[in-house]
Amino acid sequence: MSFGNAKWVWMNGKMVPWEKATVHASVHALHYGSGVFEGIRCYETEDGPALFRLDAHLERFVCSAAVYEMSIPYTSKELTEAITELVSANGFASCYVRPLCFRGSCNLRVDPEDCPVDLSILAWPWAPLHGSDSSKAGLRVCISRRKKFHSDMMPPTAKASGQYVNSILAIREAKHQGYDEPILLNTEGYLAEAASENIFLIHGNTIVTNDEQDSILLGITRLSVIEIARDLGYEVKIVRLTIDDLMTADEAFVTGTAAEVVHISQVDGKRIGNGQCGPITLRIQQEYMRAVQGRNPGYAHWLLPVKKATAMQV
Repeated sequence: MSFGNAKWVWMNGKMVPWEKATVHASVHALHYGSGVFEGIRCYETEDGPALFRLDAHLERFVCSAAVYEMSIPYTSKELTEAITELVSANGFASCYVRPLCFRGSCNLRVDPEDCPVDLSILAWPWAPLHGSDSSKAGLRVCISRRKKFHSDMMPPTAKASGQYVNSILAIREAKHQGYDEPILLNTEGYLAEAASENIFLIHGNTIVTNDEQDSILLGITRLSVIEIARDLGYEVKIVRLTIDDLMTADEAFVTGTAAEVVHISQVDGKRIGNGQCGPITLRIQQEYMRAVQGRNPGYAHWLLPVKKATAMQV
C-alpha cells in the first residue's frame, strides 16, 4: 500500500494538502485510541467512480461515535459532500476512503470529556487487503491464541480505533508463524472473526455465518454478501460457529471492505475442501464484484456515483 498518489485530505471542514494534514503529539486519540473510523471503497464503474454503500457506512460511523460519547460535528449530508469532493479533488477513479473521528488535544487525562472532537477523511488507491491475486490464491489462516474481547469489555459492534490493538496482536502472531491471517475465538470458544474480516462457512449448499453475540463487527460487506447469497437462492443461516465447523467446511471465506471476498485455503495447515476457491464462494465473489462495479442493476441503489453527488452539491 502506498499513499503516493494522494494529494488532498479533508480535515475539520477544509481540504488540506496531504503533507500538511497533521496533528499534535498531545492528541488524546494518539495516546488512548479514543477515535472511531470507517473504511469505504470507491469503485470504477461505467458511470465513473462510485462509492459503495456510503449511507450504511456513515450510519455506522455515527453510531460508533455515539457509543464513545462523541458527537460528530457534521451531518451525513455534509460528510457525503466532503467524501465526494475529496475523491474528485484527488482525481481517483477508484480508491479507499477512511473517515476518522477522534478526540483531539486538550489534556491527557484518561477521561476525554474536555478534548475536542476532530474529524479527518483520507482517500488513496488501495488494492485488495491481501493482494490483487488473493481472490484466487486464498488465505492460509491459523486459530489465534488471542481471544476477541467480549461486549462486557468493549462494544465489538463499534468500529473504534483502540479496539484494533486486539487484532494487531493476533495478526502479528499469525504472521510470525507464517500465516496470512488469524481467526480469533470469542471468550466462550466460538469463532468470532479474523483480524478485520467476518467469517462465512459453507456446508453443502448452506452458508452459515455468526452475528454480534459472538463479538463481531457487523460488517457492511458481510450484510451485502448475505443479501447477495440469498438472492442467488442459497440458504444463509446465522448461527454460532465452532472450530470443528470450520475444519469440516466444504468451503470457507472472509469478507471485509478492504479484503472484499477471499476464500480460506487452509486452517493450521489443514486444507479446506481441495484448498482452491470453491464453486459457491466463487459465485458469490463474482456477484459481489459485479455489484460494486455497477454491473448488476439490481444493486444500483448501493452505489453513489461521485460525479452525480458532486453535481448535486453545485
